[in-house]
Amino acid sequence: MGVSPVRIRPAVPSDVPTVFAFIDALAEFEELAHEVDRDGALERLEEHMFGPRPICDVLIAERGEVAVGFALFFPVYSTFKTEACLHLEDLFVLPEHRGAGIGEALLRAVAGVAADRGCARLQWNVLDWNKGAIAFYERMGARVLTDWWLCRVEGRGPIEALAGR
Repeated sequence: MGVSPVRIRPAVPSDVPTVFAFIDALAEFEELAHEVDRDGALERLEEHMFGPRPICDVLIAERGEVAVGFALFFPVYSTFKTEACLHLEDLFVLPEHRGAGIGEALLRAVAGVAADRGCARLQWNVLDWNKGAIAFYERMGARVLTDWWLCRVEGRGPIEALAGR
């Protein structure tokens, strides 16, 4: 019996624990597990994915009945293009399932969503040390921008302080 083909499907509410488990696994892989806020995370994630005003979408990659990867993305806007765009926040495949085209299938599925929504751009970030991911993204046709730096103000307190509150 051969390996089950990969199937990409939109997440449903019962997938929230699986999505969070993938987030945890991704954080471990990136050596950023200490940054994951677990307190109330499942409730927040469910609200953000399926609440009255969803702010992100998730696709699940499955082999047979087993979830093996995910992609989480959300809309953004390009002022230069004055067009809607899509930001891919996370693309992750369990290590034991890598090299089988699952990441490619997920990325192509997200690109399909961007195309269906008429987006002018699909964008994402990649860690500079993740040479395998960089090579994969370039093979898939992405241009890795090295002249832009990510800026971040993180946490309610620092955001409130920046807001002058």
